[in-house]
Amino acid sequence: MKVASLFLALALSFTGASTFAAEQPNVLFIAMDDLNDWIGCMGGHPQTITPNLDRLAASGILFTNAHCTAPACNPSRSAIFSGRAPNQSGMYDNRQQMRELLPDATLLPQRFRDHGYHASGSGKMLHYFIDAPSWDDYFPSPATENPIPDSFDPPNRPVSLPRGGRWQYIDTDWAALDVSDEEFGGDWLVTKWISERLQEPHEKPFFLACGIYRPHEPWFVPKKYFEPFPLESIQLPLGYKENDLDDVPPAGVRGARNRYFEHIQSEGQWRQGIQAYLASIHFADAMLGRVLDALQSGPHAKTTIVVLWSDHGWQLGEKEHWQKYTGWRGVTRVPLIVRVPASISPALPDGTAAGETCDEPANLLSLYPTLLELCGLPPQADNDGPSLVPLLKDPQQSQPGASWTHPCITFLAEPGSYSISGRSHRYIHYADGGEELYDIVNDPFEWDNLVADGSSNEELVRLRSLAPKQFAERVAPSVASLIALPWQSLQNENDAIPRSKPDGNPFDIYLINQRTTAVEVFKIDPDGKRQPFGQVQAGQQKPQRTRPGEVWMIADPDSKQELGYFQVDDRTARAIIPASSN
Repeated sequence: MKVASLFLALALSFTGASTFAAEQPNVLFIAMDDLNDWIGCMGGHPQTITPNLDRLAASGILFTNAHCTAPACNPSRSAIFSGRAPNQSGMYDNRQQMRELLPDATLLPQRFRDHGYHASGSGKMLHYFIDAPSWDDYFPSPATENPIPDSFDPPNRPVSLPRGGRWQYIDTDWAALDVSDEEFGGDWLVTKWISERLQEPHEKPFFLACGIYRPHEPWFVPKKYFEPFPLESIQLPLGYKENDLDDVPPAGVRGARNRYFEHIQSEGQWRQGIQAYLASIHFADAMLGRVLDALQSGPHAKTTIVVLWSDHGWQLGEKEHWQKYTGWRGVTRVPLIVRVPASISPALPDGTAAGETCDEPANLLSLYPTLLELCGLPPQADNDGPSLVPLLKDPQQSQPGASWTHPCITFLAEPGSYSISGRSHRYIHYADGGEELYDIVNDPFEWDNLVADGSSNEELVRLRSLAPKQFAERVAPSVASLIALPWQSLQNENDAIPRSKPDGNPFDIYLINQRTTAVEVFKIDPDGKRQPFGQVQAGQQKPQRTRPGEVWMIADPDSKQELGYFQVDDRTARAIIPASSN
């Protein structure tokens, strides 16, 4: 009997069966789009309603000082899924194409597939594409490369915020919709599909990705999510302060004043926008609740690691800014919650402590190596971030010898521009040399730039020393990857060509002539007069500097017949002149 007991003990010690499950853990990877710290457990806005985010945080570890790798969807998500930092990959902004810069990168779901996992997902995980070869299954169909199912769209837009000009993103708008969650579609369909997967038995361990699109614009959600936020009770953002740009360097001021906040104020829509953002968060939280309920009631609750993150935050008037893209904390700081059940991870056999918080600076770039370590998979050699497992083991780094020294860097769109987040201070550096320094313990909203304050020199020197040493060149997206401007054909001589209304910053469009003969290019000025801009030869393309709202007319150089025109929108694009003018 004693020999048998000894044999059993030795067997358990070698297999590890007494510490963690023999099967590999599952992963539920949840993204929320454009979500800042306006959730209850982070205290970003006193009126927010997020019971499901709060209950997830209460069951795992909440990182209160987590930051995105880039303050825009595309570079942030590309960094998370590739494990590559923007200064290494060259992926800096939304206009670039991930697979053009990282054609051979092994994305996170593929890495799990390579080690026996079934990888599936639904909703926006990458920037408006799926990357079908990296997944076993996706909804909508991976063949479409469109990750977002249809949602209810008001027939007459804009609904609330008039478009200030073609410089304005067309989805910057909001409305309470008289539809049910199911009629709304979108995130309801995503969470339905994910919930069904969580209720099913699985032969393999799974990596399941859930992309909840709200609170991304447009802030259209069912009206019941607006009802808890009466307009007359709406409070301004806690971080708003008048004249908050007085001590910000010129590059920061230019980034802040992108015209959106000024336009929203002029239309009397500031509080309406805040209301709609809160309603969209409330809706997104309800969709999260469906997923958490399905996990809890299904067969995988005790064997599934849950990670929830947002790709970046959002400013709603702080520092006169509306949108994302800046290096300030309102945009870089994001919700990050990790829950690991006990006895499933060889790297964390006790699991995560419920309700713990971690104040150390953590970056979303670390999600790739963290999940590999938690699931016992080999590290990916080209990952640029450190694993967060040491912080999951000891969130406050209180154990002897614990020291989290990894810099937490957010890369802005221009190489050489970035912010560094520490435990007590944050530093912003612009490519032209402008700097900002904030004491986030005493000044969490970053109102007072301390660069010129001698009392903070030591911290300024320390954060400067953590600056990236190299920056990959920003590579422009290929012309073929750009959106196409609608071709407006002129069917007869009575068709009117609109006048240009130039408004916004310049960029290039690419005139592509598919005709068998050359065409002549004219810009229609604000007075309706034609200004010649040369020709585009047959089968050729030509870059043309332009601005939002300008109109470019195409004519036959011999007959002088007007063939059609393009009206420039808010971004660089292809302008394809068809083989036939019809």
